[in-house]
Amino acid sequence: MMKQSVEETGAGTRTADPTITENVLPGDRMTNRQRVQLVLVLGALIAIGPLTIDMYLPALPAITAGLQTTETAVQLTLTGTLVGLALGQLLIGPLSDVVGRRIPLLAGLAAHIVASVLCVFAPNIEVLGALRVLQGLGVAAATVVATAVVRDLFSGASFARIFSRLMLVMGLAPILAPTLGSGLLRWTEWRGVFAALAVLGALLIIVAALQLQETLPVARRRHGGVAATLRDYRGLFNDRAFVGLVLVAGLAMAALFAYVSGSSFVLQREYGLDEQEFGVAFGAGAVGLIAATQFNVRLLRRYTPQQILVSALIAGTAAGLLLVLFAATGFGGLGTLLAALWLVLAAAGLALPNAPALAMSRHSEAAGTAAALLGAVQFGIGALSAPLAGLFGTGSVPMAIVIAGGMAAALVVMLVVVPRASLGTVDPDLAVAVH
Repeated sequence: MMKQSVEETGAGTRTADPTITENVLPGDRMTNRQRVQLVLVLGALIAIGPLTIDMYLPALPAITAGLQTTETAVQLTLTGTLVGLALGQLLIGPLSDVVGRRIPLLAGLAAHIVASVLCVFAPNIEVLGALRVLQGLGVAAATVVATAVVRDLFSGASFARIFSRLMLVMGLAPILAPTLGSGLLRWTEWRGVFAALAVLGALLIIVAALQLQETLPVARRRHGGVAATLRDYRGLFNDRAFVGLVLVAGLAMAALFAYVSGSSFVLQREYGLDEQEFGVAFGAGAVGLIAATQFNVRLLRRYTPQQILVSALIAGTAAGLLLVLFAATGFGGLGTLLAALWLVLAAAGLALPNAPALAMSRHSEAAGTAAALLGAVQFGIGALSAPLAGLFGTGSVPMAIVIAGGMAAALVVMLVVVPRASLGTVDPDLAVAVH
């Protein structure tokens, strides 16, 4: 049913001028059942990214010992994955605007499968780090194509609503990933985690081939090769509001990844949790993030995405400062630390759907390229946050400082760089209450 809907309405009803907001998009003609199916399929595909990032987190101390390396070097394998995600999106996004969404998606998933299999046999930390970059390049296709598909079908507040629902599905991945990793480590070593990722990649490539139809008709594809791609990127960089919103999303993501990269060392080594207890604590934080993304759907009935975004960044900055205080003083022990962490994650859950929605609504004519730049900045800045925290050690204080700094910087960019007036006129759908 979803396939038929996309095929029949792929072109939508659009004006000749791509700068004018479209009146009817393909997603407007989809039934609720078709939308649910679309969210499930895209969520399953995007989940390969969080699973690739998070599933091996409980094994980081074991990898450190097994490969006889340092904690900082092991954290850099996470950075490598994020770098691959960032670079891959810059390449795959424009490519998907030219050849369509399906071919880059399937090729990326195939690359992820190969990299995961090779990770099983990695002899040292250098090889593992290089293969993690390749894994990131592979899952970049799923990330950027899924975002572009949503933009092909929806816009404005509708985009934010669908993206929030999508985050519910993809949010199950970071909840389950450490728990799945911990379960695997009960009967296998860390290499078994990568074997499981290879199997998962094989299942998802079948789902993509059978369930996701092309959403970018030939008539809407970009032409002109490298020169056209460079023009698209130049147009994006010349849009101050777009650049500011992309930076906001990236800095909020940096706070999130500082938590992802540092939490296993902080919670297991500093606070003494075992692998299973860490999985529970990590999953609880992910629940808070997901709950916030779903609450965002309700908030969109009364407030615009920009109002929610600013409020979330203020709350996230305040929670981040509390986190630094609790980490530095030890006040309240593990309980207050986790509470502050979860407040930051909840704020990120409100910020992350709305910043991309506002940014993507500005450039429907090059959705793949815009999604690529958005994703590359998000994961690129996120890649910097992991070694930045590790540079000063793997304790709670460095992690807390980077988390708070990311949220505070995102708030400053939103208030100083993004021109508020322009956001009110980008897409009338942004101010329409969702039903």
